[in-house]
Amino acid sequence: MMQDQLIMAKAYLHFASPQGSAHLVRELKLRIKEIERAISHSSGGSHIPGSALQKMKAMEQTLSKAQRTYPRCSQMTSKLRAMTHNSEELVRAHQSESSFLEQVAVRTLPKGHHCLAMRLTTEYFSLDPKEREFPKRDSRQLDGYYHYAIFSDNVLASAVVVNSTITASKDPGRIMLHIVTDALNYPAMMMWFLTNPPTPAAIEVESLDDFKWLPGDFSSRFKLKGVRDPRYTSALNHLRFYLPEVFPSLSKVLLLDHDVVVQKDLSELWGIDMKGKVIGAVETCTSGEGYHRLDSLVDFSNPTIVNKFDAKACIFAFGMNIFDLNEWRKQGLTATYHKWFQVGKRLRLWKAGSQPLGQLVFYNQTLPLNRRWHVLGLGHDFSIGRDELESAYVIHYSGKFKPWLEISIPKYRDNWNRHLNYDNAYLQQCNIHG
Repeated sequence: MMQDQLIMAKAYLHFASPQGSAHLVRELKLRIKEIERAISHSSGGSHIPGSALQKMKAMEQTLSKAQRTYPRCSQMTSKLRAMTHNSEELVRAHQSESSFLEQVAVRTLPKGHHCLAMRLTTEYFSLDPKEREFPKRDSRQLDGYYHYAIFSDNVLASAVVVNSTITASKDPGRIMLHIVTDALNYPAMMMWFLTNPPTPAAIEVESLDDFKWLPGDFSSRFKLKGVRDPRYTSALNHLRFYLPEVFPSLSKVLLLDHDVVVQKDLSELWGIDMKGKVIGAVETCTSGEGYHRLDSLVDFSNPTIVNKFDAKACIFAFGMNIFDLNEWRKQGLTATYHKWFQVGKRLRLWKAGSQPLGQLVFYNQTLPLNRRWHVLGLGHDFSIGRDELESAYVIHYSGKFKPWLEISIPKYRDNWNRHLNYDNAYLQQCNIHG
């Protein structure tokens, strides 16, 4: 009530003309100060001191005088509208500034991460060439292994995925980890896992440059004018559409995004009946959630899309997916990807990033998995409950607030931090702490 009185008093004060009642203006200013002081002294509880109630009555009398002095309601309404408009403009300006700063934080890796990459890279190149290799293991011919793929340019994020996968596994000795990064981050990624081997699992690290069969412009073709968010411009995000070529001798592979944490053993996924589908994934829609339908990502005003897809088809989640590579080869889905990539480039039918394209490439090729396999949203949703988190096999920090950023959601940080040893010499040297 005091807040409402303040708004009205300030409106009358703005409305008062310099030639008007000087006494009323002084009285309004006095009452405004009294009410502001009363609000600041209030604890916000249900008890309001008697002195505040007296000040409210005094303000009420002053407002009645002002109403008699300025009885023209239409002019008062216009003044209130103008004040509201100015306040809204100020809020919009603050929101715009906040959004800009948030985007800067999202796109910028913390200084410690840059330090870590530089130290690891320097030490990698100081090694003898023979020391720059992992122990030899005939990895790609062993289909008895559980093969995990991680495509990432972030050393610490990859370390968490690797560490959590091994910790959660019932048989880590049968795990083969395949990390693919870009040429710039390859030395740092190699050095980290040479000095922090994921024993007893096997690991290999490769660079995009090792895949000579990729299109010549692959590393740069996803750059968009005015778009700097790596979630939309990273070539590594699109490497998922070449899995059969990346792993020519494998029949199945589990692809993990670098912003996930594995909490339970995933070996059961290799034994599920894929029912002739190519990809196993958790669907993100439930009844009534229209924004998780295909038409929220893809423009259905174009006949090319309308004639081939259902606008209300459920969107599935990337981040934790099992792939049947034999079925992929049989269906020729890499060619399907090339076709839709060219269509999208020509007609601009969907939003940036690999997500919309993935929905089209794997349309009718997806086996829905139980939601417990993959809980999403830890990078934007503050409302995920403890029970849902604890029962999840994989948790995914999808969204802008990644766990390695200072702007991450505090209540989810421990789930990520526990998989890093912050006593590690490199992390200590670069002042990286949990």
